Amino acid sequence: MYSQQLLDYFEHPRNAGDVPNPHADVQLENPACGDILRLSFRVENGVIAAVGFRAKGCVPAMGCASALTELIKGKTLDEARKTKREDLIRAVGGLPEASTHAGHLAIDALQLALKNLKI
Repeated sequence: MYSQQLLDYFEHPRNAGDVPNPHADVQLENPACGDILRLSFRVENGVIAAVGFRAKGCVPAMGCASALTELIKGKTLDEARKTKREDLIRAVGGLPEASTHAGHLAIDALQLALKNLKI
């Protein structure tokens, strides 16, 4: 049902936890299913130098959050702004139709964090 990539991100989460002294820190909840994603990152010289997440929810929500951190870490803010849901879905090896909400939650959290950036 789930791709090997998604299961790997779920079973071996990357960048789990909060980033100390973040420049961006947001928490979103999907009201339909109850998944919660907290995303934080710190920017140094215009680049996302540290990123972390905490998620509560289904396997795809946690896997997408983990994959998102790898997609944006080391990227400039402009590059991070260009990250699309399709990029994330490709990184996790695809999502079942019933799990597409997980990709939306992760990308929505990223967009909100970039909008609320405090630097």
